Amino acid sequence: MPDQLIAGNWKMHGTVAWSLALVEELKHRNLDALNAEVCICPPFTALYAVHQALRGTEIKLGAQDVFWKDQGAYTSQIAPPMLTELGVSYVIIGHSETRGRFGVPEPDFTDEILRHFGENDATVNLKVKAALLHGLTPIICVGETLAERQAGQTDAVITAQVKRDLQGLDPAEIGCLVFAYEPVWAIGTGEVCDAPEANRVCALIRRIATELCGEENAQGLRVLYGGSVKPDNAHDLLAQPHIDGALVGGASLSAASFAEIVSHAHKIANHRNNGA
Repeated sequence: MPDQLIAGNWKMHGTVAWSLALVEELKHRNLDALNAEVCICPPFTALYAVHQALRGTEIKLGAQDVFWKDQGAYTSQIAPPMLTELGVSYVIIGHSETRGRFGVPEPDFTDEILRHFGENDATVNLKVKAALLHGLTPIICVGETLAERQAGQTDAVITAQVKRDLQGLDPAEIGCLVFAYEPVWAIGTGEVCDAPEANRVCALIRRIATELCGEENAQGLRVLYGGSVKPDNAHDLLAQPHIDGALVGGASLSAASFAEIVSHAHKIANHRNNGA
């Protein structure tokens, strides 16, 4: 099993100066000495500066989205080669804050929680293929809304998303991916999926992917949990057998909180490696 991955999604927070200050705080926490892979995903405007600041550390750089074309008349979009040039290793694709919902009425754009960027499984699939083509590792986000969970549709929604997001990929490529189970109702709300249920859904994602790519190819696949991950709930989540790390939102904006979550992953990894 690969090391747990702790990825920090900074979302739309931070100027370049603020981002560099946070990186310096993280470097002082000596995360390289911990038994976990760490990735931070700042806004596009800070990628170059953060890449330079991370030199000499093991912390990976991630981006928050990518377009599926290498170049062209696609105003406002970011192409895969633009990210690889900056040393980006990971890219978040299909976050619920960018996904739309089929059959959902026109969103109220005054509601900050609603997804209103029109992402769907077809565009996620295109972005995943483009990212892989350029050596970027996608972190593919999937998750159900509160209404879907209350209607007992969680498994059906997750299964459909995973299958559509992976359509047409080579089995060997699927085994190199990262998934993040992020129940929409838990993102930025303070609500968190209880650890056994998060583990169950992460196991479902792994099972679907394994069915598509085979047991051998699936060995490298990682499934993270995301959705109000904080230091006080991280240990219970990361200790679950089918959760391979966390996609951290708000808590990644604090060096102390983020480092504490990484520390939980380190302790769990050591516990497992020692056979305890």
